[in-house]
Amino acid sequence: MPFIDSKITVSVSREKKEEIKAKLGQAITALHKTEHYLMVGIESDYDLWLAGKKLEKGAYVSVSLYGSASPEDYDRMTGRICEILNQELGIPASSVYVTYHPVTDWGWNGRNF
Repeated sequence: MPFIDSKITVSVSREKKEEIKAKLGQAITALHKTEHYLMVGIESDYDLWLAGKKLEKGAYVSVSLYGSASPEDYDRMTGRICEILNQELGIPASSVYVTYHPVTDWGWNGRNF
């Protein structure tokens, strides 16, 4: 059960959010997961600063994952996330920051996996 939470500095229309969500659903296979249980959150018009300077076009993406993946899988996923945000919103990869959070305990539907 992965969760991809994105905080994006630019405005993102409902239609673009749908496109990004769909592409993330395809990209999650890099972590050997499917879209079936994928949860996606997209927060646009988010203020981000780096080194004291406001990012005009940037994103912070947090990926929580039940279990873990290999460093190569994480690297592949980071590449896909950067590609999606660049294609859909024009955000350069150099302004996209991705963190991964392997989770051992994840609850859903009244119980834990």
